[in-house]
This record gives sequence, C-alpha cells and structure tokens, in this order.
Amino acid sequence: MTAVPVFLYHSVSSDPPSWIAPFTVRPRVFAEQLEMIADSGLRLVPLRRLVEAQRGGPPLPARSAVLTFDDGFEDFHSTVLPLLARLGLPATLYVTTGALRGRAGGPADAVFPPESRMLSWHQLVGLDAYGVEIGGHTRTHPQLDTLPARRAWDEVMGCAHELEDFLGHRVSSFAYPHGYSSPAVRDQVRAAGWTSATAVRDAFSSAGDDPLRIARLMVRADTDRERFRQWTTGAAAPVAPFSEGPRTRGWRAYRRLRARLNVPYRAVS
Repeated sequence: MTAVPVFLYHSVSSDPPSWIAPFTVRPRVFAEQLEMIADSGLRLVPLRRLVEAQRGGPPLPARSAVLTFDDGFEDFHSTVLPLLARLGLPATLYVTTGALRGRAGGPADAVFPPESRMLSWHQLVGLDAYGVEIGGHTRTHPQLDTLPARRAWDEVMGCAHELEDFLGHRVSSFAYPHGYSSPAVRDQVRAAGWTSATAVRDAFSSAGDDPLRIARLMVRADTDRERFRQWTTGAAAPVAPFSEGPRTRGWRAYRRLRARLNVPYRAVS
C-alpha cells in the first residue's frame, strides 16, 4: 500500500512561547522542509484529494503528500501563508474556535496559555483564495475521548456551527485535539457532518486509510533533517490502516480516569 505522508505542523516561529516550543518549527527549517518535499518528487495535494481516494473516488497522483496545521497560531498567517502562496502549495488549517481572537464569547486565552499568539477570526477570511482549507479543531481543544457524550457533541458540532456561521460556507474537515479519538467520538464526528478527520498516529496515511482517522506525521522541533528526508521517501514510519494496539487502549483508560478525577493534563495537537 502506497505511503502518503500527511505532515502535521503547529507553530512556525523563531520565538515561540515555552509551552509550544517543543512542537514549533523554525521558519528556516520549515522552508528547508518544503524544499526537501519538492526535491524528493512528492506532490503536495489538497486533503480532499486524499479523502476522495479513501472513499473510492479518483486515485491519488503518484507520490502524493498533504500539509496540515493545527490549532490556529498567528504565525500561520504571518510566516507560513506567504511561503505557501509563493509556491502555490495547498494546505489544511484546523482552528480551535474558542482560541481565535476578535469575537465575543469569552477571552481566547481561556483555551491556551495567555502568552499564545493565535489567529483572529478576521485572518481566516480569504484563505481559501490561497488554497488553504479551513477545518475544525473543536471549540476548546479537549481530549474528546474522555468527555461525556453531550459535552463531546457540543465541541464537535459547536465548532462546525461557529465556523460555518462566520465563513458563510460548509466546512467538512476535522482534526482531533491531541490526536485522540475513539469509536464513539468518530461516530459523533460523522453524525455532525464532518466528512474527514485527522488523528496523529506517527504514521503514513494511504488510500486505504480510514477517512475519519487519517494518520499523520507530527513535525516537531526535534525532527531532524534525516528523519524528515526518510519520511519523504516513505520510510521510518508504518503505513495506516493498522489496528489500535493495547497500549493505546490502556492509555485512553488512564486518561479517562484522570479526567474523572479532574487531574490536569497537557498535550498538544
């Protein structure tokens, strides 16, 4: 099965806040990684092309890859977008609606730490003209698989309503905060009308992958040049689909217990 790297980025910045620094790529490194993708012969395609192939539609072009960005950091607009626009590259941006600035409904820093620099609602306008798809990443970035069903539904459906009301068109792509989901969460995502959803899994996706659990490769501050080069050749990671292992199920049970005990947990995606 042909490996399709779906690259996951968070922030691209030279001076990130400490809490997001491990998940931040420097602008120079990001530019080098785009060059490595091009030099490898990979062709960056919109996420919808991968989803169409997974749902039995037209096959992907040979050697395809996808760019995705989670959370909605301001540097997507100031740093990433100019590079993508200049090179004509498509991407999907998953935004946490409760963290966006400039709209009534509560302080954005109630979601991420106050020093976080997030996009404003206004900065979402017109991104589609640059080949950027806006997707949803819930309202407040919780671990959905640890929540009561009603609250999880509010996060999944509420995010869709907020984005569609503001943008004036349908949004169909979703990303699970922290990469976590479960069969029940995926059922809610499907029922809410999302047609695709990305996880993490540190694996390649493929045309046979689950469109509601698309595997991604997280690019971090410590992702070295050789590892990234291997990813562009289809090496150094498994290819989805593959079954959820006992460690994953055990980790979910542990996180659910912590949630019931109201023990804080911090992870990013």
